[in-house]
Parts: sequence; structure tokens; C-alpha cells
Amino acid sequence: MASTPRTVLISGCSSGIGLELAVQLAQDPRQRYQVVATMRDLRKKEMLEAAAGEALGKTLTVAQLDVCNDESVTQCLDCIQEVDVLVNNAGVGLVGPLEGLSMDAMQNVFDTNFFGAIRLVKAVLPGMKKRRQGHIVVVSSVMGLQGVMFNDVYSASKFALEGFFESLAIQLLQFNIFISLVEPGPVVTDFEGKLMAQVSAAEFPGTDPETLAYFRDFYLPGSRELFRSVGQSPKDVAQAIAKVIGSTRPPLRKQTNVRYLPLPALKALDPSGSLYVRTAHSLLFRWPRLLHLGLRCLACGCLPARVWPR
Repeated sequence: MASTPRTVLISGCSSGIGLELAVQLAQDPRQRYQVVATMRDLRKKEMLEAAAGEALGKTLTVAQLDVCNDESVTQCLDCIQEVDVLVNNAGVGLVGPLEGLSMDAMQNVFDTNFFGAIRLVKAVLPGMKKRRQGHIVVVSSVMGLQGVMFNDVYSASKFALEGFFESLAIQLLQFNIFISLVEPGPVVTDFEGKLMAQVSAAEFPGTDPETLAYFRDFYLPGSRELFRSVGQSPKDVAQAIAKVIGSTRPPLRKQTNVRYLPLPALKALDPSGSLYVRTAHSLLFRWPRLLHLGLRCLACGCLPARVWPR
């Protein structure tokens, strides 16, 4: 007898990772999942519905959900009997010199990336605890493990997620509830492309000329090379998340990009953090050609991705 499909609630499904994950789970050959794919603006649902195909209305339902709004969260969950798997995927980016970023923009990053995730967890946790089972998946980032220049606020929001959910994971094991932090590296999406185009043309008022030159002449070219060399597709990341969801004992952390592993490993090798900071600084400001060469080698497999002893 087939087991009852697990209900999976996913935030941020209008495009990118959320869309790919919702479709992959809904089209699971073993029909293990009933997917509730949500987004803030339902006017953007056409691409998801087209990708879902015959799964739409059967194993996939589209619903409105604004993770920054208590009433929206309540209305969405009132239509769902129980959530077996919650995927916190909704998020926004912010790139640029700190002096040129508004406090409102920085607050919006935390409202969405951090407090939005907490709002959803608070809503589903009572039911999961009562049933003594559940799985909370958080789409974090390698930037929650290491800081990246000119991504200060975005990285801080992901660091906050990492600390919050690692702390929560200890308690929830007592209730047979698992937490998984999925940590992609660079992901090539239309959203990322538009964001980079916007910041390339932005003036960032209040920023001194030297810092602005570092952003435009060092960071932006390095970032473009990074995405070209080791960037993953949303489909690749979604496949990694689907494997985590299907695991009988889900991991606390899962990095999705094996080609990116050497970079966060620098921080793990030196607990003081100096090795990573000095290496990143030197590669960006002193040896940019070496950085580009290293990224190309990672892309083609010239450098070993595995950095730990067997």
C-alpha cells in the first residue's frame, strides 16, 4: 500500500530555485509529495503553472503567500490541513557599498530573508510538534558561512539564519523534527542577472570615489567571472534540495556546489578567520589574474574539489 504523500509548503516559487523545486517534487515519479507552491504576487504564476504541466491541480497547488505579512501567512496556512515539509526559499538580494545603501533597503533584506523564515516556522511548528514529525528546509547560502565583500547585509541575513536554525535544531530533535540548511554558492538566475545589471549602473550616493572604484573595477568583474566559472543552475540546486527532502535522516547542512567547496574551506582551515580574509583580499586586490585563473580551473576540474583528507 502506497504511503500518504507528504505536504510540502515552499515559499518564493515565482521563479528560480523555488519554481524548479516545486515542479520537481510535484512531478516525482513515486508521487511522494503534495506541493503547495507559494509566491507573494500571483500575477507571476504563469511560468510556474506552465512548467508544472499535468501536475498542476493534482500534485501541485499555487497559493498566495507574503512571508513578511502575518495575515497572509495565516490565510495561506488556514487552507492547508498540515505541513510535513516547510521549505523557506523566499529571499531578496542586496549588493553594493554600504555607504550607498539605505536603511530601508537593508531592513527589507532582514524582513524577508530572516524574519520571513521565522514567521513561517512559528506558524507550522505547533502542528509539527503535536504530530512529533516534520522537516524544515532553509535555503541559506555559502554567504552564511563566509562574508563576501559588498554583500555585507545579504551575508549577515544568511549568517543570522544559520545561527538561528542551528540553535533550533537541537531542541527540535526531541520532537523528531529535522532542520536542513541548504547552502548554494553562485546560482545563475534571471533575478541575479537583473540585479547585477542594476548595481552596475547604480550611483550609490554617499560612497567615496575610491570605494566606488573598488566595487566597479574589482568586485563586479570578479563576481561575473565567479558566476561564469562555478555558477549552478536553479535546477541543479533544486535537485540537491529534493535529495535532502527525500532523505530518511536529513543532514543539518548541505552545500550544493562541489566546485565551490575550496573557498569556504579556507575559513574552516583557520579558526581565527585570518586565512580566508587575507586570501580573499589578496585575490581581489593584488592578484585578480590569479583569481580568474583559479576560477577557470575550478570550472574545468583542473583543481581538486575535495579539500578534506579521505
